Amino acid sequence: MADEDDGGERSEDPTQKRLDDALERGDVAKSQEVNTWFMIAGATLVLSTFAGSIGGIQTPLKNVIANSWMLRTDGPALLQLAQHLEYAVFAAIGVPLLMLVIAAIAGNMLQHRLVWSGESLKPKLSKISPMEGAKRVFGKQAVANFAKGLFKVIALGAVMTAVLWPERHRLESMLRSDPMSLFGVIVGLTVHLMGAVVALLAVVAIADYFFQYRQWYERQKMSLREMKEEFKQSEGDPHIKGRIRQLRQARMKKRMMAAVPKASVIITNPTHYSIALSYERGMQAPVCVAKGVDLIALKIREIAGKHSIPIVENVPLARALYATVEIDEEIPVEHYHAVAEIIGYVMGLKRGASARRT
Repeated sequence: MADEDDGGERSEDPTQKRLDDALERGDVAKSQEVNTWFMIAGATLVLSTFAGSIGGIQTPLKNVIANSWMLRTDGPALLQLAQHLEYAVFAAIGVPLLMLVIAAIAGNMLQHRLVWSGESLKPKLSKISPMEGAKRVFGKQAVANFAKGLFKVIALGAVMTAVLWPERHRLESMLRSDPMSLFGVIVGLTVHLMGAVVALLAVVAIADYFFQYRQWYERQKMSLREMKEEFKQSEGDPHIKGRIRQLRQARMKKRMMAAVPKASVIITNPTHYSIALSYERGMQAPVCVAKGVDLIALKIREIAGKHSIPIVENVPLARALYATVEIDEEIPVEHYHAVAEIIGYVMGLKRGASARRT
């Protein structure tokens, strides 16, 4: 029964191996809104920076149309004309297109490192399962997408109205303007509008990325059974074992420091060793609840000072106890007498303090 429960709910945070495996499968936290924002921001930058060079493509095209009656249409001449137009188009839009490609790549690289995986191309029954399809249609992701789409429609409509409404009279007058003079005006209005859209979509992109990351992280969570299986598979790896040893030591240190306030006395070598002993009436022998050297010993003494726990200096006893007793173990028999004297001394101090208060 316990094993069945372990394999059920995924309530444990994923291990680093679990996250690495997900990355290798191509399962990453990714928001399409971030990609969209980079593309629109890149297009806005391109339009505001290279509008003149893009507009410059009209000159060779105008020349072709104006002098079309003079153009030779035989094979070599037509090929030469096509090459000329190709160079003109590439010179006008080559750098802007390159910037758009960089923006598209940056939108993905910002969210996760480059991943090459064919896992998503493999056929899976879950892709044609009606139950899985219903989950996709009515699940959290579908609700979030609907809310996001509704917000974008309303917000973008409000932004476009706020930007274009003050320009309505100017837009009306453009109907009577020279078409050749409209290019600069249209570019200016478009850049202004796209700038407002970029600012709005930045909020949407940030919110959507955190939502997608949370959804992805929840998918990577593990059950207790999965954690046990992963531990069994990775137990032979020295790096994993070293990491596990570090985690155990950290947990032991945390538990040990939490037990120091319960100690009856701290026996120290003032510069190196500290051993915290706990004793209550009825116990067979005092129990070591914490011990350490150097920085840990100093931390034990600090905690003891905050909780008014007596600190007794005894260099040989501190060294001997540190070498012979482990955490949560009773002290060895050979140290009963020396420790008993210290415990008796400490209890005498406590009785004297109690008598003075009364």
